[in-house]
Amino acid sequence: MARGKVVTIPKVPNPKATRKPRNSDPRYIDGQQILVEAMSYLVKTDPDENRDAISFLSEHFRTQFRMSDRPQ
Repeated sequence: MARGKVVTIPKVPNPKATRKPRNSDPRYIDGQQILVEAMSYLVKTDPDENRDAISFLSEHFRTQFRMSDRPQ
């Protein structure tokens, strides 16, 4: 049985190309603050009972927001 060969040609990055600046969206920052407040509330009430909820919110926090967003 004959098999094909996959060949990839990498694209050379253009150092002269300018990147657009990323502006922070206030909705992302508000969302981050709400999630942090929710996690701190759950930790204060009953950390052992709310462990699953805290880990769920933590995972959402890590995957849904950009690392470049910072509160003002």
